[in-house]
Amino acid sequence: MAIMGTGGVGGYFGTRLALAGHDVQFIARGRHLDAIRAQGLTVRSPLGDMHLPHPAITDRPADIGPVDVVLLGVKLWDTETAAQAIRPLVGPGTAVISLQNGVVKDEMLRAALGEAAVVGGVCYIAATIEAPGVIAHSGTLQKLVFGEYGGQRTPRVEAFRQACEQAGIEAVVSEDIARAIWEKFVFLVGLSGATASTRCALGPVRSHPASRRLLLTLMAEAVAVGRAEGVALPPDYAEDRLRFCDQLPGDMTASMLRDLLQGHRLELPWLSGDVSRRGALLGVATPYNSAVADILALHVQPG
Repeated sequence: MAIMGTGGVGGYFGTRLALAGHDVQFIARGRHLDAIRAQGLTVRSPLGDMHLPHPAITDRPADIGPVDVVLLGVKLWDTETAAQAIRPLVGPGTAVISLQNGVVKDEMLRAALGEAAVVGGVCYIAATIEAPGVIAHSGTLQKLVFGEYGGQRTPRVEAFRQACEQAGIEAVVSEDIARAIWEKFVFLVGLSGATASTRCALGPVRSHPASRRLLLTLMAEAVAVGRAEGVALPPDYAEDRLRFCDQLPGDMTASMLRDLLQGHRLELPWLSGDVSRRGALLGVATPYNSAVADILALHVQPG
């Protein structure tokens, strides 16, 4: 297996897979790469800390050669560049599984690598790079959902599910992976758009009538766009996700708010911006997502 992007997500799941005895090749860059080469890869987690003293790691994917599975964990703006970089990793049966946010990711991967290589995927985890060479996992949730587009239970998907099970990763094979990806997208569009535009955590957002309406409508617009694209989302799915938001910790925020406050680049064009773009193409009104995309546009690029 190859982990393209050894950040919080790729570093966590890659470490679990490697410690379970699987052949895992990590791809990283910069100070993170240097630190891992010098001191190994460490994961701090409530489920138990982990350490790989000498992981196989490089900044040159071409040096690895074809693998069975590529897990892609780079930021969305790096998707096209990463797709070209991993071409040497992709053989006839390779499964490329993106663990990124958004719904446009697999469209970009199919354009670069061909339809046969792409297996849909969704991850549920809160993990970040705490320091070079160190991944911090918050909470106990660590789950992967993946599957072939079309719903076939192929040998490569089943083999990866078994590998995850051996590594102690909760893994589910979905027969409708497009819907699973959109389900997470709907929630993330709401959480990221509402918390980043208000600069507040989820608790205050869901408690005030105006910001609660913002949260709900951002998700409702995403549902409308998904359904217009033929995704089997229930008509009341936004209301369902709002009830889910009421059960979450009040101090929860989206990574986009944290990136905004730290002056980092935002994934906004691939979240609310993508809802707005798709809505315009489909004739679906998305005024709230378009407004969020416009309000935060000045902060998409740092500096």
